[in-house]
Amino acid sequence: MEPSADLVRMWDAAEPAGRRKIGQIPICWDRDTEAAVTRAHDQFRWFAGGWKVNAELPGTAGFAGATQYVRPEDVAAAMPCGNDVDAVVQAVRPFWEAGFTDVALVQIGGDSQDEFLEVAASQLLPALRAAALAP
Repeated sequence: MEPSADLVRMWDAAEPAGRRKIGQIPICWDRDTEAAVTRAHDQFRWFAGGWKVNAELPGTAGFAGATQYVRPEDVAAAMPCGNDVDAVVQAVRPFWEAGFTDVALVQIGGDSQDEFLEVAASQLLPALRAAALAP
């Protein structure tokens, strides 16, 4: 899902008032930024093509072909990789600005899941809530 205000307006026009509008972004949390970028490139490089490309691909061969030239730095530019809470907050901000009510964070695998959940509970969620309420 891309952070599009047009999508939010279309949803609001089609659904009863007050319905949740849920966006989704991938992140790759790891203490080691390079390890996060490598893992994101290996497991989620298709994300770098964007929604319009991904929606048209018929299967795994299409994804493989569409992402064969995606570099690790392309993936790192398309999603937060590493342990920077502020980078995640900034990546979520366009969804709030577009009018989404909720944003799901998709944590891309790895051995750092327990650490990610601890940081999410103690630092990330409070930072996201504070930023969402800020003018």
